[in-house]
Amino acid sequence: MTDDSALRLYIFDADDTLRRTTVPGKPCPHRLGEWELLPRVHERLSAMDWTTLRLGIASNQDQVAYGHMTRETCHALFEDLIRAAVGRDVPEAFIRFCPHALEVECECRKPAPGMLMDIMRHFGARADETVFVGNAPSDEEAARAAGVRFAWAWDFFGW
Repeated sequence: MTDDSALRLYIFDADDTLRRTTVPGKPCPHRLGEWELLPRVHERLSAMDWTTLRLGIASNQDQVAYGHMTRETCHALFEDLIRAAVGRDVPEAFIRFCPHALEVECECRKPAPGMLMDIMRHFGARADETVFVGNAPSDEEAARAAGVRFAWAWDFFGW
């Protein structure tokens, strides 16, 4: 990324970008207390001005389809994640997750750009005003497909 001053929408992947699961063998948390923030996430996000910037979450969550958690629990976990990462509630934050099983074709599971496009539409943000921060090649592909900038989590958070 070069000119950050043009950015107004930051979209983040969740798992292994903002948080990590603390339960061995689980790809993502299924309930409160099963995750922790990754290093420097709180420091970076709490220092940003979320009164002028917008925050979105775009995450593949196939564990919903497999019955390991409900949509409501998944959404609540993301709200808790945002609160922990930023240090306060961000009522304007917009959460999108793909609840579909891996074997089901859909328009939202990354690397498809559906979730990113939904978040951009919600905020009325253009592609040149948006960055997607992630940790996987599918995140980078989703950003490319949506026409937005991409930042690797380790670069963004300085790991």
